[in-house]
Amino acid sequence: MSSNPRSGRRSTASKSKAPVKYVRFSDKLTDSMDDISAMIREHQSMIDSIQEIALELTEAIGSMHTLALKYAGKINKLLDNLLPIVKNLPIIPKKVTKLLVDMEKMTQKIIDNKVRTHKTISDVKSGLKTGNMKKIQGQTDELKKVTRTITSLIPSGK
Repeated sequence: MSSNPRSGRRSTASKSKAPVKYVRFSDKLTDSMDDISAMIREHQSMIDSIQEIALELTEAIGSMHTLALKYAGKINKLLDNLLPIVKNLPIIPKKVTKLLVDMEKMTQKIIDNKVRTHKTISDVKSGLKTGNMKKIQGQTDELKKVTRTITSLIPSGK
């Protein structure tokens, strides 16, 4: 396992005493670091590809977020004006009214999460571009919240 020529060296506490054979901690650590470095070099292209994919996915999510916000805002404004009228017209079926109310709640939820979602996407993108692992790791919980929010907007097949 050890390719380090220093492993297993004899060391002397002083020149007058007999040599004592032991394995140096520094040799063990150097061997481990060499192994880790070799693994990183061996998988460098895969690691870089994962980073590039993560950047592209973050960019795609950012674009979808921008698109969702654009249309959520328009739909929300329309529904804010339309719902009071629809609720007072007896010819509109209750299911249609409920659908419009649900749509208004969904669009409002997208709008309400705008700042948090934008910040999370920006921080992840920045961390990926700069290699700032703390910034990326710090966003895990926020990404989970964003995912839960988006998932909660997906109809459950009813």
